This record gives sequence, C-alpha cells and structure tokens, in this order.
Amino acid sequence: MKHLLLMIAPVMITSLWGLPGEKGMIEKGTIENPPVAKMIPKDVSIHEDRRIDNYFWLRERNNPEVLDYLRSENAYTETVMKHTEDLQTKLYEEMKGRIKETDLTVPVKIDDYYYYSRTEEGKQYSISCRKHKSLDANEEILLDQNELAEGYDYFQLGAFQISPNHQLLAYSVDTTGSEQYTLCVKDLSTDSLLPDKISNTYYSVEWANDNQTLFYNILDEAKRPYKVFRHTLGTDPGEDVLVYHEEDERFFLDIKKSKSKKYLFFVLESQVTSEVRYLDANNPTGRFEVIHPREHEHEYSVYHQGDRFLILTNDQAKNFRLMEAPITGPSRDNWKEFIPHREEVKLEYLDVFRDYLVVYERVNGLKKIRVMDLTKVTDYHLDFDEPVYVIYGGFNPDFNSTKLRFTYMSMITPRTVYDYDMVKKTKELKKQKEVLGGYDSSLYQTERIYATASDGKKVPMSILYNKRMEKNGKNPVYLYGYGAYGSTMDPYFSSNRFSLINRGFVFVIAHIRGGGYLGRSWYEDGKLLRKKNSFSDFISCAEHLIAEKYASPEHLVISGGSAGGLLIGAVVNMRPELFKAVVADVPFVDVVNTMLDPTIPLTVIEFEEWGNPADNAYYDYMKTYSPYDNVEAKDYPHLLITAGLNDPRVQYWEPTKWTAKLRAKKTDSNILLLKTNMGAGHGGPSGRYDYLKEIAFEYAFILDVLGMGNLSE
Repeated sequence: MKHLLLMIAPVMITSLWGLPGEKGMIEKGTIENPPVAKMIPKDVSIHEDRRIDNYFWLRERNNPEVLDYLRSENAYTETVMKHTEDLQTKLYEEMKGRIKETDLTVPVKIDDYYYYSRTEEGKQYSISCRKHKSLDANEEILLDQNELAEGYDYFQLGAFQISPNHQLLAYSVDTTGSEQYTLCVKDLSTDSLLPDKISNTYYSVEWANDNQTLFYNILDEAKRPYKVFRHTLGTDPGEDVLVYHEEDERFFLDIKKSKSKKYLFFVLESQVTSEVRYLDANNPTGRFEVIHPREHEHEYSVYHQGDRFLILTNDQAKNFRLMEAPITGPSRDNWKEFIPHREEVKLEYLDVFRDYLVVYERVNGLKKIRVMDLTKVTDYHLDFDEPVYVIYGGFNPDFNSTKLRFTYMSMITPRTVYDYDMVKKTKELKKQKEVLGGYDSSLYQTERIYATASDGKKVPMSILYNKRMEKNGKNPVYLYGYGAYGSTMDPYFSSNRFSLINRGFVFVIAHIRGGGYLGRSWYEDGKLLRKKNSFSDFISCAEHLIAEKYASPEHLVISGGSAGGLLIGAVVNMRPELFKAVVADVPFVDVVNTMLDPTIPLTVIEFEEWGNPADNAYYDYMKTYSPYDNVEAKDYPHLLITAGLNDPRVQYWEPTKWTAKLRAKKTDSNILLLKTNMGAGHGGPSGRYDYLKEIAFEYAFILDVLGMGNLSE
C-alpha cells in the first residue's frame, strides 16, 4: 500500500545554454518580514528522553491562532512572489497552450456500449459518456463532473462503476480533499439519482451480478478503510449488512471484481502482508471464503481464469512467482507453479484473458510485456526501441477478447495508446496524445545514466535534455526523487516540463533505493533500518551530475513530494550546500512525532515501512534522519514548501512546523516560503486548470531564484 504516495509530476524544459547572473532575486529586507510561529513548549512525552516540541501547538486545527498563522504564511508567500505574477501567467499560458483542451479518450467497448470521457475547453473536469452499439450513435452523457463540482473549491471523483446490465451508475465524490467520499447511485435510463446515498465511504465499490447489490467500504477515525457493507438498492443505508470488519489496524480493506465478472474479492493488505477472500458474484448474500490466511510478510494477489485462480505470490520468491490453484480448493496446499521465480525479473501484475495471459514484468528497471498464448503454449515479449520508457496496462474489460490495449510513453514520446492483436501479432496505434505549440520530439534526448552510491551500488537516473545541451557545469538541473514503498517513479511524459527544458534545464529522475525500479531487493534496501540508503543514493546522484558537469550546486534544483518530501528534507539537512533551490510538496518531515501518534491517520499501517518508534532501535534511527528533528543553525537553500489543510496522508502541521523551525534556526538570507492550500488535501487543487496554476507557481519560484525569470522559451 502506497499510503503516502503522491505522483507529483516532476517538471522540466530547454533553450538557453547557461545561466545569467542572479539579478532580480529577492533579498532579505526588501519585503515585509516573514511570519514567526511562537514557540510554546509542550512536553509531548513520547519517549523516555522527554523530548520537547516547541511547535506542537500548530497541530490544533481548530485553534484560530493556527489558522491565522497559516493565512499569514500564505500572505507572506504571495507578497514574496508578487513580482513573479507575470511570469506565472506566462508559464501557465505556455503549459495550457500545449494541451488539447477539447479532447476525448479512446473508447472502450463493454458489451453493447462504447465508453469514453472527454474534456471541453475552459472546463476543469472531464465528462463521462457512452454510445450504444456504434460510435456513430447518439452520445449519452453519464456524468458531467463540471456540473457536480459547481459551488465547490475542490472536487474529486472516486468510484465510477457501471452495473452489469449497464442501467445504473454507482459513483462517489469528495468535495474537501479529505478522501472521504459520498456514494451515490444514478439511474441511467431516467438520468436521475436514486435515494440511495451513503457517506464516509472510500473509493472502493463493486456491483454483484444481480444489479441490485453494492459492496462498499467505509473509513475509521484514522481514515483507514476497515469495514465492508452490503447495500440493496431501495433500502435504508442505515440497515446495510456489515459483511466484514478488519480489526487489525495495519490492514487496508479493498473490494475488487474479477475480470471474468464471476467473483468478488476482498483484498486485505498491510505494507508487507496480504490476504484475499472470494465470493461468487451471483450469490451476493453468500460467505466470502479465504484463498490463504494471512502470514506475516507473505504477499499475494488473485486472478480468475476458467477453472482456476492464478496467484501472484512472493512465497519463496522475492521478485514474485505465479502459481495456479483449482477454484474447488484454492488453499496454498493446492498451489502449483506456473511461472517460476527469477532473480533478475520482477513480476508486477497480470492481465487475464480466456485464451491468453499477459504478464507485466520489470527487467533492469524497464517494464516488459510478456504475452502467453495458452492454446498453443507459447510466449514472447513485445519490443520497444527507446532506452528509457514506461508501459501501463490499459483497460481491457472483455475477458474473451484477443486484443490487448496498453499505453506507452517516454520522457519525449507523449502518451500513446495501442491495441495489440494477440492472434495476428500486430500492433495498431489508437491514439497519441497531441502536444500543441509545435512540439518536436527530435529536438530532445532521453537516456539512462548511473551514479555510484557510497556503498558501491549503481543508482540509475532517467535523464531528459535538449540535444544542444553542453556539459559545462552551467546548466540548470531539476532533480526529482521519491524512494519509498517500493513504488517506481517511471520516466513518463509530461508536456509541462518543457517550460523548463526549453529554458535550458536538464530533467532527472533518481531511481534510488526504497523504490522498486530494480526489483524487490532495491526496495527493501531502502526501508526500515536501511532507510538512509535512499538519502545517500540521492546525494550520490546530485554529486554525479555535478562531477559530470551537467550542473553545479549553483544550478541544481531538487524536488519531491509526500514520502519524497521526506527524502528532500533529509538530504537538505545532510548536504544543503549541494543545492540552490528546493521544492517540497506536502512533505512527510515530522517522522518521529507522527509515527509515535497512532491517532494520526495511517500511522499504524506505516510501521512496516518506517518502523515502530516504540522500539528503541527504530526510534533512535528515525531521530538521525527525521527532517524536522535535524534542522540546525546553518545555511539552507531557497525553499518552497506546500501543505494541504485537509490532507489525510501528510497532516498540514508537518510542513508547517518544519517551516517554523527552519525560520527560527537557519542562518542564511535565502527565501523560505510555505504555501498551504486551505481547501484541498494531499493532491492539491483538483481542477486541471488550477493544477497548471500550481505548477506555474512552482516553476516561477525556481526560475526566479535561479535568476532566470526574464527568459523565454
């Protein structure tokens, strides 16, 4: 479970070659003094050494003084950045000018309907639609998110599940950013809402095959999905049947349906352990049976195909192997190996068809598609030419199909959707995302380079730059990192980056330990009592970029969000002299305090990622790297820090306290800004235009502190 994961799009772009002087940068004393958080020592009494947290009071969400302080920080940030407003507007218009504002997705055929979504120029959100039997038929609008979002500063669609007979739509919405959703049901034949309405749900919802029964999960006080209820349409939700209650606070509870539509699954997962239960989808009042009872550090996932379950498991297989088991007796005693474990290949997930099995593998950091023809007992891999790329499995709802839809992209190739015919072994281009404004991929280069870590490990980096780039130590470099939960920051395409690339930047993703780029061992070597490998890897990447003259410390910008914000906070404490500017989005920086407070959402489930500080070994180790606890009286780079008041994953007070402590301790005159979104959560603004404005703000900060605010693309 990637509970702190935030896929903050790294940014980048290219055109001038070398940096001018830093004229135009804001100097201390030229603007109103920054707000100062008063220090009110409160003994948090969380360990025998009785640590004192001088900014503990900032956790008091309903305290008017806290809200006033957040507003004062926002006002200060606005004042500091006011002279960049024209630059922000220019960047925003550049990025908006690259997107096709009125567009639609590739339709997906499900039974007799073609489903797709589209966007309209000037509208923040997408519109979900379908056509019956033919793409030439009249369009039916299922859900216009723009209408649902009216009157709200924030809007996020959660569940979107069409009933098996295509007559009903179950969907859920979040209007605060708190990730608490309200579940609604729409009758598509009458275009009207049913009275069934359920609050405090998560985004996991599935239909039984009777078109009358819904399974949904709800959240506990720690924002953990922990109960599943069964709802029958037309009945009082207050009388819904509790189907399952997960009492272990380490586990999240999810609901899924097999692609064959024959089974419903409860998926119970902690960071390192899983358990799956199944039920015939034609028998919604039946009992969910366990595939295999949970065992510590045993992870598995289940797929249905014909008369068997396919089980992807790490049992005696660090990088996972594939097993099969009869539906009549799927316990582990009956598992048989179908694809063996390989040290150099990580099995990530499957797409199951009646006659084919598609396996998504990762080899040396790159995803591969392996197609297995079960009728001929043959298999092969699809080939891709670029040295750095990413593949995502598409939506393939037809179990009987012989065509595979997938998405391909790289840092220079826009999102491209293909249909692959598994019988003819031919590939059909369905759509490539159009990048407006004269984008020409031939002007840019993407490759993979390696830094040598302090212990000799080779750390990969995906890199993007204009082909005219010269390695003279004067290029601005944007170095992005994450490194947690085994999640891989793949080298995906973002047209927004080119507002930096086209100004001479080199964009780099550091695939550090703690992430999953090089398999399971790469992840495990950067967690718990080896977490600091993530930080030293990132520093080694920065040092390599400097040594190879991609940049110098005066030209190096680093960024990360959420658990990646922990990375950024740690390396800034360790080696502040390496970096010119820092962007930390909703950063998880108050590690010790958060992990010692089980009342905070998601804390308990995170013990298996960071460790439980009730254990002295983990407590002492966390204290050596926790960014908030290691702020010192020394010079720091320019810093832009963001927060979300309604964020359930990283509480707003973490970046707020970190900012306050930095203000009190740092000895430099560099800029330090805190920007709190007072009406959103972990992902920031929800609308696509508002999101671009946030990116433009961050880019403007970067360009300004580098003295590049007057440069055009």
